[in-house]
Amino acid sequence: MIGDPTGKSETRKRLSKEEVLENSKTYQSQVFKVLDPIKTRIVYNSSWCSEMNFEDVLVLSSKYNVARMLERDDFSKRYKAGHPISMIEFLYPLIQGYDSVAMECDVELGGTDQKFNLLVGRDLQREYGKEAQCVLTLPLLVGLDGNKKMSKSLGNYVGIAEVPIDMFGKLMSISDDLMWNYFELLTDLPLSEIEARKNGMRSKELHPKEVKIELAKFIMDQLSSPSENEEAIEEWKKIHNPKSRAVPDDIREVQLGEEFFSETPEPLLVWVLSKLSFVPSVSEGRRLIKAGGLYLFEDKITDEKFAIQKGKEYLVRQGKKGKFLKILS
Repeated sequence: MIGDPTGKSETRKRLSKEEVLENSKTYQSQVFKVLDPIKTRIVYNSSWCSEMNFEDVLVLSSKYNVARMLERDDFSKRYKAGHPISMIEFLYPLIQGYDSVAMECDVELGGTDQKFNLLVGRDLQREYGKEAQCVLTLPLLVGLDGNKKMSKSLGNYVGIAEVPIDMFGKLMSISDDLMWNYFELLTDLPLSEIEARKNGMRSKELHPKEVKIELAKFIMDQLSSPSENEEAIEEWKKIHNPKSRAVPDDIREVQLGEEFFSETPEPLLVWVLSKLSFVPSVSEGRRLIKAGGLYLFEDKITDEKFAIQKGKEYLVRQGKKGKFLKILS
């Protein structure tokens, strides 16, 4: 129920026990796309933390000091800037470290941002008379923007549980430079083979798009069915081929009722789209048109007052990713 303060410039909001348990279900559904659930045992640290009394907490707290806590980069910056650090945030590394004591861990894995917390675990194991665990840290994955670490809150992430076509689209959006980072961290290709692909691109023997498609397949096939992934990739290619753009098989189709024409025989397209929840609002529809992000199939809509006429069919597309809607009037 205590949030990890790593990398945070302010105290994190506490979660209720119910929220933590609900979040854990989501994490398990994601991690079991990688780990074998039969060979994995999930434990909750509440099973040992809830048995600790206040004396136990005091003993645990005595194993570390404030000077060591302030060695953490984020704590140090906040302290120097005069920003508050709550006592509960100091407890987080101790609780995480005590998990290693309780489970008698031999090895603990984590991102490079977790190095301090993992080393606290080693220190506490020694303090409690146990053999110190080995620590294995992994580089943080850079997000789709190529700048900050991948994070759901920053919107620069690829979700493990995303449908294949969305996952493929996101992976195809990364820069050519970032692609090599993903090859190294997310595939088991030898570095020599990755370097061969780099050389192939430099010599123009390989096209960046084809190499990126290969990367996406490597990643996706670890998480879902290769056959489903192949179908999604072909569907994506059809949608994003400007010369022969195809309409998805599962396109949403709407027959407009008389209520759409009750006030005017030719209602504005942006109004119809907002009523059909294709755009959040009329103003957002207008903004999309101004930004050049709304199409009648291949033709960009430039008139905000474009109107729907009865007895016609309109194939509307939103943005480069090809969100479609067929309107029958």
